[in-house]
Amino acid sequence: MFTRTLAFVAAAILSLSALAAGPEAFEGHDYTLLKNPQPVATGSKVEVLEFFWYRCPHCFQLEPGLNPWLKTLPKDAQVRRVPAVFRDDWLPGAKLYYTLEQMGLLGKLHHKVFDAYHLDNINLNDPAVLGGWITKQGVERKKFEGIYNSFSTQSKATQGARLATTYAISGVPAFVIDGKYATSVGMAGSEVRLFEVLDQLIVKARAERGGKKPAK
Repeated sequence: MFTRTLAFVAAAILSLSALAAGPEAFEGHDYTLLKNPQPVATGSKVEVLEFFWYRCPHCFQLEPGLNPWLKTLPKDAQVRRVPAVFRDDWLPGAKLYYTLEQMGLLGKLHHKVFDAYHLDNINLNDPAVLGGWITKQGVERKKFEGIYNSFSTQSKATQGARLATTYAISGVPAFVIDGKYATSVGMAGSEVRLFEVLDQLIVKARAERGGKKPAK
């Protein structure tokens, strides 16, 4: 509980710090321009892809700062979270994400999955453990397991794995803006700087689309 409280305090400080525009982001330092830009799935909106893994400690640490930042996104930007799959043991987390998405439970349980792995030391990769845990969250186990084990969920998880390969993502958390710009905490140097860079890349992508900043 103390750890979670500290995380929220840090997130509040991070949110205030991120209000500053910060220095201009430079290609090759704060972000990279992808050699093979990809089409986006967000139509007229600037796409923000977040590649993550539920069991990644860096992804867990980023969550308290990421969630407030997501609430500041302009109307013409849309986030798509993509659970990366680099090894077989990453697949259960991806299937869990897409199952919760299909059931409309991400808002309620996304952060609880992170907590289960990192604070409560619960191995949700184990189907029996996962089934018991999901029941405790008030979710119908049989329905959940039907979706979790379905071909469509397996297919979505596999597509996410291919997307990470397409963008040459080698670690998480990582972000791709509008199919062409990639950045991460490691590139930006800090979480605060990451959000500054993301904001600037959204503006850059919007300008390249010929758009204007939307009204609040």
